[in-house]
Amino acid sequence: MAGRRSMKFLERDYIVQKDDFCRIVNWYPVLGEHSLLTVFLKLTAEDVKLLADGIGEGEATVAVIGRLKKVMRGGAFDNYFISTDLCSPTDTERFEAKRGAVHSAESAWYFLANSAKVRQAAAAGDVEYLAIRPFVRIDRTREFRLFIKAGELRAMSQYNLTRHFRRLEGIKEDLYASVCQWFEQIKGNLPIKDVVMDIFLESDDKTVKIVDLNCWGSPTDPLLLRTFEQDWDAVSGIKLMLPPTRISGDVAVSF
Repeated sequence: MAGRRSMKFLERDYIVQKDDFCRIVNWYPVLGEHSLLTVFLKLTAEDVKLLADGIGEGEATVAVIGRLKKVMRGGAFDNYFISTDLCSPTDTERFEAKRGAVHSAESAWYFLANSAKVRQAAAAGDVEYLAIRPFVRIDRTREFRLFIKAGELRAMSQYNLTRHFRRLEGIKEDLYASVCQWFEQIKGNLPIKDVVMDIFLESDDKTVKIVDLNCWGSPTDPLLLRTFEQDWDAVSGIKLMLPPTRISGDVAVSF
């Protein structure tokens, strides 16, 4: 009987992890070889409350910042990117100016506590860990979002929609073929069938690194796919920003 009870608990724990697979602390043990080196810091209930209350500095933060310093190994890397297990502080000044790069534990904690996204997740009880990674300056032309439906790669969108990247036009089909080939190797490790995956390609345009996993549908941005309400049985391939449209000839403009 004890053996059967233990098996039930194991099955239940697996289901919880499966449903919550988009948390980096859950997907990293499965897909970490295809991602950046990541270390995790388990937060206490007091640490989470500090984040929820937006307390980014002061006496109350000394203990957690001290623990974070140890995980960061005294600044072994020039810069780090630090997020929670559920979300990243992408809505902060630091992310806007430096893409989230931080050097010290003090600045890392300060910007986490100043992120409305992080504060909201912490207040809802959805934050358990910090994820600590070396900061990598990613070429914006090599960042993409993958749309995986029913366990298959259905589409790949340019991630940064600031402008058209001319360098991608001549190699887009080769890029998509490389990503498709890579996906075939890792898709068996995905316990969820519908998921959105953020990736980047290294300088060889072939080696794929996973940045993050996102839930299927809102609030995840469909980017150039426009909407999640479409026929996903069809493969859409790679989607890129279109080049600017030039208008020639006589153009009449009225106001």
